[in-house]
Amino acid sequence: MIDWPLVDWVHPSLVLILGALVIPFLRGVGQQVYLLILPAVVLGLILILPHGTFGAFEYLGLELVAGRIDALSLVFAYVFGIMLVIGAIYALHVKEPVQHVAAFIYAGAALGVIFAGDLVTLYVFWEIMVFSSVWLIWCRRNPVSWAAGWRYVLVHAAGGVILLGGIILYYLETGTTAFDALDNVGLAFYLILIGFMINAAVPPLHAWLTDAYPEATVTGAVFLSAFTTKTAVYTLIRGYPGTEMLVWFGAVMALYGVVYAVLANDIRRLLAYHIVSQVGYMVAGVGMGTVMALNGAASHAFAHILYKALLMMGAGAVLHMTGRSKLTELGGLYRWMPLTFLLYMVGGFAISAVPLTSGFVTKTMVIEAAALDYRAVIWLMLAAASAGTFLHTGLKLPYFTFLGQDSGLRPQEAPTNMLIAMAIAAILCVFIGVYPQWLYAMMPAPVDYNAYSADHILWELQLLLFTGLGFFLLLKHAGGEAKVFVDTDWIYRKGGRWVALALIEWGRKARSAALGVGGAAVSGLFGRIYQYMGPKGALARNWPTGVMAFWTTLLLAVWLLAYYL
Repeated sequence: MIDWPLVDWVHPSLVLILGALVIPFLRGVGQQVYLLILPAVVLGLILILPHGTFGAFEYLGLELVAGRIDALSLVFAYVFGIMLVIGAIYALHVKEPVQHVAAFIYAGAALGVIFAGDLVTLYVFWEIMVFSSVWLIWCRRNPVSWAAGWRYVLVHAAGGVILLGGIILYYLETGTTAFDALDNVGLAFYLILIGFMINAAVPPLHAWLTDAYPEATVTGAVFLSAFTTKTAVYTLIRGYPGTEMLVWFGAVMALYGVVYAVLANDIRRLLAYHIVSQVGYMVAGVGMGTVMALNGAASHAFAHILYKALLMMGAGAVLHMTGRSKLTELGGLYRWMPLTFLLYMVGGFAISAVPLTSGFVTKTMVIEAAALDYRAVIWLMLAAASAGTFLHTGLKLPYFTFLGQDSGLRPQEAPTNMLIAMAIAAILCVFIGVYPQWLYAMMPAPVDYNAYSADHILWELQLLLFTGLGFFLLLKHAGGEAKVFVDTDWIYRKGGRWVALALIEWGRKARSAALGVGGAAVSGLFGRIYQYMGPKGALARNWPTGVMAFWTTLLLAVWLLAYYL
């Protein structure tokens, strides 16, 4: 029996997902008004949600909970709702309904993950996120975005299968699918962790992000930067607090993203690598597992969604108005896009943890948690990554895009709706930095941290000033280069192709050898295999979703039988 008191509980995800399906039937001003009203209604629903468990029901013997509302889920729900409104304003000029539908369903699925009280419900919304968000990449409609979107789907499909396998094993081991801090029951514990880590873009499982986000539409990249990795951070905080390996994974993430940002020439790719870096602070905080570290991870996720969206909106405005996104092709735009430049710099200062911005009052909490937990090496790695962030996102990107040598481009200022969205995000970045108690009051546990102590301010200012000095001393070596740098996605983009070709060649040789040994019978066997698995065979065609689901289920069943036998 479903316990679903509609008076007290209306699932914001369902309102948003069902509401998105109306968009294609609207046109012109009516569509634009609707695109503003629907996110506002969803944010309003989030703001009035009561604490408790709602939408609990039993299905096939499983206790499922569609809505678990507590302090942790609300931290992420609030910022998701705010981001939904900002993103809708930013995309108001887009006339293609599929982009709006995909973005709203994607955001609705992310809210579904946040509110899920069990692993099965979480998994359903997890997969909806994948298949709605990929359209934000494909809608750019060029061969590069098409290929990047397919790789995005393949990586997340593999991650989804791993996550589903872990959930099934976890249920068989524990008899429950409730989603709280998970018991370490062996393989299931780590399979679920890997599934979450893929969405969190933890190296070496991160390259789907830096491959796909720069190829998304201008507005799609803004939504992508806000939801997927942050839902993964939420699941890690909820399910894996204090998991030691995450400390080191997070610290490596923070540095890894910074190092590759040094090499990036595309402005959105540079920002994508800094998503990896900034999520590293959150992952490290989850691994430390102390109250301050977990509060730091949650608060930094909140702040990061806003300032990263602001940065992506600034970069997107440049791409929208110039058609270019390479540092080597930009420069001198501050004269023609002064408001975009100023608003971008607010985001650049926030991600760099400049005092009086949101990043300063959240990122430093994670770094301080490492110090109080006597993790000197982790503290040093996170501090070094912070300097690298300012070097590239706060200095390199704005200098070579808006300042520096004049590129000869003469674009107009970004559209009004884009500037309004950027201004809202910028105001929030400054507001949180000036009045952090507003954000701290939302945290799952009381916050005992003062970001504006003298030692924190002096340390951060020294770090920023010396980083800035180094940048300008080495200015002629700091620009982008028109080169392609190899990352771990090479394994499946290039290495995978070589493996496939090698297997095909091995199959041909094996068939030739069999003809000489086994005669017609073996030849017939290979012929039948080739008939079904060759380039024109049945298994090479596109298959309906239901058939693919059947084969996925069958493979999982075989795997589970092998595991238990």
